[in-house]
Order: sequence, then structure tokens, then C-alpha cells
Amino acid sequence: MTLTTVLLAPVVAAMTAAGGAAGEQVSIPIWLEMLAVVVASVSGVLTAREHKLDFIGAIGLAVACGLGGGIIRDVILQKGAVYILDQPLALPMSVATAAIAFVFPVIFEKPDRLIAILDIFAVGLYAAVGADKAMVYELSPMVCVMMGFFTAVGGGMLRDVFLGQTPGIFQRGNFYAITAIAGATSYVALVENFHAANIFALVVCVIITMALRWISLHYNILTPTEVNLDRVARPIRQFGNKAVEAVSKPVHRVPSERALDERRERVQADIKQRRRKERKQQVAQKRRAFWEKHR
Repeated sequence: MTLTTVLLAPVVAAMTAAGGAAGEQVSIPIWLEMLAVVVASVSGVLTAREHKLDFIGAIGLAVACGLGGGIIRDVILQKGAVYILDQPLALPMSVATAAIAFVFPVIFEKPDRLIAILDIFAVGLYAAVGADKAMVYELSPMVCVMMGFFTAVGGGMLRDVFLGQTPGIFQRGNFYAITAIAGATSYVALVENFHAANIFALVVCVIITMALRWISLHYNILTPTEVNLDRVARPIRQFGNKAVEAVSKPVHRVPSERALDERRERVQADIKQRRRKERKQQVAQKRRAFWEKHR
């Protein structure tokens, strides 16, 4: 047995196992699967270093990020093989990535933009694979989308739970969980409704996932923390109140010519009465002044 045969034996066994286990599932190249595992595992190791965890903690977070989503999906489905047990290269690849990233973090810390791109790429890939596995067992479209969502973001959710934090997918931020839902939905819709090829649907799923993430980051679109419909209803209520007041307000009618004449006569009569009163007051003042002078 040559050295090449020994080195390639795990890869050949992995491809055979993947082909037998997948059955009708979408056929994803083994290197693409391992790339997604590596990228997700790297994010777990870097998080472990930020929280000053030891080597075991780094491996635990790497495995949680790289394979946790698939574990959640398979536990919920309870159908078919468990990916972490059925794929011989998955767990060793995640552990090896954790060891390398823990000992040589500078390799992964410098290309931040590349890691961010590969991370969202892995989310799109996992979303399609998770949805596809549920579709194999003829589950409802909503369940398929949910399985794609758990596969895509389940690893990050487990990582945050292990660290005692509120999962990032539940906090306000740029689109992440929404991208996974959109990607899984597009995959299920293309395969179920339009009978598209699985590989084509997978490519569309990844493109939609990455595009939504880029748009959210580029325009700084954040998920809302609350929706207060009272703010929307308040202007409507104010407008309605003003409309009611306008309707209930007595209508101002233009007076007729007769009403104008009567009003004019009353005004003139008031003026004459005031003048008479003023004259009487003036006469009275003159009389008082005369008697005071000749007293």
C-alpha cells in the first residue's frame, strides 16, 4: 500500500459515505462542504480567543459553530443519518481547524473581509443543505425552510449559548438570520414550485444570502427591536378627530340683504344712543362746573 493510497483513503471513504447517505439530496462537492465547516470553525476559535478560553474551549466552540447547525437539524428531524457521525472528515476537519487557528491566529485574523465573505457563504450553503435534507423526507415547505434556518445559524446560536450570551440572531443588527430564511425559502421555492435543478437552486440560495447581507451592511439596515402600531395609528386618529370637528362645526352661511339691513339699523341705533348718552354727560358736567363756580 502506497503513501498516496493511505492519504487519500479518508477522502474516498468520505465521498462514498456522502453519496450513499445523501441519496436524493443535492450533490455538493466534498471540498465545498469542508470549506463551510472550516470557515464556521474559524469563527468559533476566534470567538474563543476573544473570551480568553483555553484549547478545549476553542475546540468546543469550533465544533459548535462548524457542525452545531447540522446537529440541531438532525436531532429535530430524527430521520436519516446524523451528519457529524456519517461524514468521516467533518469532525476531524473542524478539530484540526480549531488547533491551527488557536496556535496561529494571525493566519485568520488578518483577512477579516475574506473571512466575513466566507462566513456568509457558509450560511447560504448550510441553508440550502438543511432545507434539502428536509425535502428528501417530503416534509412541508415551512418545515424545510425551518431546517435550512437551523442548519445555517444553529452553530452560532449554540456558540452564544455556551458563552452565556443572548444569541446574536435574536439581537438587533445587520441581516443574518433573515438572510438564512430568505436563502432557504428561495431554495425550497425553486425546487418545489419551479422544479429547478438542485445545484442551480443552491447557487441562487447562496447568491441571495450574500446579497442580502451585503445590502444590509452597505446601507446599515438593522433589524427593528420593536413595532409600535400606536405611532402609526395616532396621526390617523388625529386626522379623524379633525374631520369630525369639521363636519360637526356649524356651517357659516352668507347673510341675506335683509339681514344686513337689519344689522346696519341696529348698529346705527346703538351709535345714536351712545351719542345721546355722551351729550347728557357733557351737559351734566357743565352744570356741575357752573354751580361749583357760583356757589
